[in-house]
Amino acid sequence: MVAITKKIIKADPAFKPIIKNSPLCTIGQKRPKHGHFETLVESILSQLISTKAADTITARVRELGKGELTPESLSRLSHEKLRSAGLTNVKTRAITELAEASLLGQINFKSLSRLSNEEISKELIKITGIGRWTVEMFLIFHLGRLDVWPVGDLAVRKGWQMVHGKKTEIEAKKLDLLGETFDGFQSVVAWYCWRATDTK
Repeated sequence: MVAITKKIIKADPAFKPIIKNSPLCTIGQKRPKHGHFETLVESILSQLISTKAADTITARVRELGKGELTPESLSRLSHEKLRSAGLTNVKTRAITELAEASLLGQINFKSLSRLSNEEISKELIKITGIGRWTVEMFLIFHLGRLDVWPVGDLAVRKGWQMVHGKKTEIEAKKLDLLGETFDGFQSVVAWYCWRATDTK
């Protein structure tokens, strides 16, 4: 990771202060806490709500699934049961679709990590409630992919603005082009953009 930070600074010296004053990026350095399916379920459950609320709802759903968040346990839960845990209709549909897709073999979670970013995105975005941002976070923080550039993330754009001392937020399309400079380690650059927003 040290070698990558040196490449970032060489490509864009504006990143030197935030890299110097931050711990090393940890993307891809740790084994995932959960499997692919469970991670995606938790991502869906946590969308657009606070961390505390997400933890509460996830615990309720896990309890309904008798301690598990598996395709088998969730497929046995009715729409009403899932809604009773605090899920919206959209999240209930998303969880149900994801479980069904897994059980029917429409998404092969065992081989998912061997696919390219684009192939994974194509597979997952078919599911209601899974959009580009969810896929990008899955690729970065679960699969540890270093070559993801989440320009749709507000905090990444805000961090870029802060790193470069700009008064206005950069547009996603413009940032997308600038990301070509960091080809192969864009996720790490995004991580330091997030760090920039955390340290202010």
